[in-house]
Amino acid sequence: MKILKYSRQRESIKACLSGRTDHPTADMIYTDIREEFPSISLGTVYRNLNLLSELGEVQKLTCGDGKDHFDWNTAPHYHFVCRHCGAVLDLPLAPCEELQHQAQEVLGATVDSHMVYFYGRCAHCENTEA
Repeated sequence: MKILKYSRQRESIKACLSGRTDHPTADMIYTDIREEFPSISLGTVYRNLNLLSELGEVQKLTCGDGKDHFDWNTAPHYHFVCRHCGAVLDLPLAPCEELQHQAQEVLGATVDSHMVYFYGRCAHCENTEA
């Protein structure tokens, strides 16, 4: 396992992300971090988020909107993406192991994990349009 040198900026990024459930983009985190580190660059935020993702400390989500979103919760879980407002929400469903077993049988290969996104309109967007 790679040992990282301590970085105040990286710790601030982790603290910012750990306090959020909205699955922010790097730009959103950058905006928050700049209050504490005015000279931090967007590139530094991207590099640290990608490093944390590679180390398994955060989850990088590609939801189809052209932006990477980041999730502090690395436990297996599903996400819902609102096609109207772009919100990315955790779904409180246990991962379906049967789906993984079926994929493994069809492929004739070992499947060790899976990621599922559900798409539609969130409750907020449904209610504001009604």
